[in-house]
This record gives sequence, C-alpha cells and structure tokens, in this order.
Amino acid sequence: MNGSIRKRSDKSWELTIDLGRDADGKRLRKFVSVKGTKTQAQQTLREILTSHDKGIPLVIEKITVQEWLVRWMAEYVTPNARQKTRERYQGIIDRHIIPAIGHVVLPKLTPSDVQMMEAGLTDGGMAPKGVELVHTVISGAYKYALRMEAVWRNPAKAVTPPKVIRREVEPPEIAKVNQILALAEQEEHALFPALHLIAYTGLRRGEALGLRHQDINLEAGTISVVQSIGRSLKHGIVVEPTKTNAGRRAVDLDEGTVAVLRSHIGRQLLRRMELEGSYQDNGLLFPGPLGDPLNPMTLTRVYQSYPKRLGLEHARLHDLRHFHASVLLQSGQSPVLVSKRLGHSSVSMTLDIYAHLMPGWQREAAEVFAKAMNQGD
Repeated sequence: MNGSIRKRSDKSWELTIDLGRDADGKRLRKFVSVKGTKTQAQQTLREILTSHDKGIPLVIEKITVQEWLVRWMAEYVTPNARQKTRERYQGIIDRHIIPAIGHVVLPKLTPSDVQMMEAGLTDGGMAPKGVELVHTVISGAYKYALRMEAVWRNPAKAVTPPKVIRREVEPPEIAKVNQILALAEQEEHALFPALHLIAYTGLRRGEALGLRHQDINLEAGTISVVQSIGRSLKHGIVVEPTKTNAGRRAVDLDEGTVAVLRSHIGRQLLRRMELEGSYQDNGLLFPGPLGDPLNPMTLTRVYQSYPKRLGLEHARLHDLRHFHASVLLQSGQSPVLVSKRLGHSSVSMTLDIYAHLMPGWQREAAEVFAKAMNQGD
C-alpha cells in the first residue's frame, strides 16, 4: 500500500492512501485530513501504512470522540474499574474532555489537539496531577480504540503531560502510633481492633472494612483479602473487589494481632445476641453498629480524633499503611516481601513510594557484594 501528502492550507494536509484496485480494476483510495506540520503529516502517513502492513485495517468511521468515550466507558471501564474510578473518569469526560474535543471525529484527533487541550487546562489553573489524570483517560480510550481497530494511532502517546511532583511519604513515628493505639484500646473503642489491624498489616482502609469472618483463620494466623468497602457519591457505600489483582492476597498475622481479633470476635458475638432481630448479619468483621457495612469515613474520623486529643500533629488514617511499610523496610525486610504484603502491583511501586526511607540500602548492597567477591578468592 502506498500513500501521498498534499497541502490544503497552512496547517492542514490531505493524505491519500492507495488501497489498490477492486474486482473491476477501479482504483481504490482513502483520503484523510490531518492538522499540524508537514513532518507530523508524514509521520501519520507512515503510521497508517505500517499499521496496514501489520494487518490492522484502515478504519475511518465518522464516530466522534464523545461517542467513542461513551462506548469505552460501557465496554471497558465499567466492567473492569471500581465504582469510585468510574465516577472520577466520567466527571473528567463530562467537564474537561467533551467540551474541548468531544466533537472531533475519532481518528482525526491529533497530538496537537491533545496538547492544546491539556495546555488549556493548565492555563486555567488545573494542578499537574489533574491534567495527568485527564491525559490518562484520553490515552486509555484511544488504547481501547486501537484494540478495536477503530483508529491507527493513539494521539495522546506523543504528548507528555505536566510533570507531577509527588510528595515524599513521611510515616508517623512508632511512639506516636503506640500512643494512639494505646488510648483507643484503653477506651475499649469498638473500632480499636480495626486500627490495630491496619497498623500491624498495612491493609488499606477499605480492605480492612471488607474483611468477613470467613476470610479470617485465627488458628493459622492469616487473613485473606478479597474485597474492599468504599464510598461512592452516586451509590453510597459499595462493596467491590480489591483495588488490583495483586491486592487479592493472604496476609500473615502476629500473635498479638490474633489475640486482638479473637477478643473482638467474641464481643461482636455478644452484641449480635443482644440486638437479636435488629442486627443485620452481613458476615463482616468490622460492621456498623447494626451489622451493615461501615462508612469508611467513620473509621477515618475515629482515628483522626486521637492525635488531636493527645496534642499530636494531624494524622491521616492511610499513614498507618505507610507506617507499617516503613517499619518493615527500615528493619531490613525485603522490598519484595513488603510489596506483596501491601498488595502493590509491582515492587517498583513500593520502591517509588518508600525508597527514600532506606538511605543506606545501596551502600549496604555494595558492601555485601564486595564481601562475597572477597570470599570467593
């Protein structure tokens, strides 16, 4: 298959794609209009021809970006993403993407169009993290379009979103966490066991609240993380699968945590008997007062109340997860083990978040290597 380029205006080019001849010998051609420089037009032509050589058909439908986003959300995002993610993506699409490029025919969107949209969001005051998320949505939609052979390229791939400067994690000190947990235990707060469990396992808030009695094996000292409880603006409290496939995991418990959970389960049984018919038994380890799924924000507010009462700095519940990881890494545990315990999708994610907490790990590795080499002499 061959092709050629013809200039239409200062920033517009017409690509002619030669598709050969039909059964009657009539010449078949496809015309594609693109915006940008001549170099960009030539690159687009090469991508079309290369895709065709790889067996990807040239599909130039009149479907718009807006229409494709509806299809992408229905066919790909809804079956695969959590409710909170679906709502976040839909909000981005409605507020930022459709007003800017929703009218553009899907295959005709250019990297220049994407870049202009993202630059406009930045100029309008959107933070780099927000622009990065917009970029993720449009790029994800076009990745799916490539799979469905609706386009021959992903225009977002050629665009680099603004750099996001991520704040280094600063976990709380052991003494601070011990103070908070000690006060919660002293007051016999119903949610103390949940706070203890998160600190001693590194579970996400939703994972802890999603635990069921059938997920707990106190004899073996393990828990199985298979679901999570979250909060949706549209649907309220929702029970969903874990955040990622790696999040579905078994986590070992220390003897102290086993004792805390055993005592909690006993008290929960007594409460269920006291409430009789008014208790909704959903099998949850940390339910609301009447057995229904607990609002995650309730656990957050309970935790945040303790530092305030103790005269300590403001603390986030998620800091307990960071705390667990930092204690393990600073004690010399393998990042691979910590990654699996936290349910991260990769070890690189763990290192991206916590590498700064191990300032001497490379020097130590160098010394270990040198020692091994010397012993081999």
